Amino acid sequence: MAAPEHPVLETHGLTIRFGGHLAVNAVSCAFRPGTLTAIVGPNGAGKTTYFNLISGQLKATSGHVSLFGEDITPLSTPQRTHRGIGRAFQLTNLFPRLTVLENVRLAVQSRAHLGRNLWSMWGRHVELIERAEHCLHRVALADRRRVIASALPHGDQRKLEVAILLALEPEVFMFDEPTAGMSVDEVPVILELIEHIKAQGDKTVLLVEHKMDVVRSLADRIIVLHQGELVADGEPAAVIASPIVQEAYLGVAGDT
Repeated sequence: MAAPEHPVLETHGLTIRFGGHLAVNAVSCAFRPGTLTAIVGPNGAGKTTYFNLISGQLKATSGHVSLFGEDITPLSTPQRTHRGIGRAFQLTNLFPRLTVLENVRLAVQSRAHLGRNLWSMWGRHVELIERAEHCLHRVALADRRRVIASALPHGDQRKLEVAILLALEPEVFMFDEPTAGMSVDEVPVILELIEHIKAQGDKTVLLVEHKMDVVRSLADRIIVLHQGELVADGEPAAVIASPIVQEAYLGVAGDT
């Protein structure tokens, strides 16, 4: 199959400066459908900042972001979400006083462009309720559907955020250390879900992750950031074996 005319997502010279500090420095990268790209690097490398620039949480000092060949740099975070960029864990806000199911219902309703009135629409849209239930099954939270979101333990809150992301049906899935804070038993649920999204073949997945066993098992490609610059980009085996990664970037704990 021929490659698409445009990558799904592309950054061009993406840069952000905080005072005199270049947190992300002229990063250009393209991401195609059906691929999972892991973004690695030491503490403070700029990984999460790069995510924030793509999702619109931060405004770039220079450079731009393209989605399906269209410049989306001027768009807000909600506008980018509606265009197809989905960000788990740091953009998704739970409604703490609503139940697990109600949180996902709102996301399904938003995706169906039915507004945000939780109480007026659902009797006429059984199929949307079923979609919300399906998302909860996929993250193993169906049995907690009636629990208030604020009462969930941290690991389950992360799973709920993934369920909300699934309900939004994005074209680009962005996961920032998705298994952090989860128990050993919970981790496989999320990793299998990410693997399934990748296997669909029509979605683009970006993953910030420090656990190299996770990176090795999921990634088609690794890019390495250091001091805000892109210093390596390629197939996992080649990048992992490169001296720059071996010496400085693997096995470093913490976050950006």
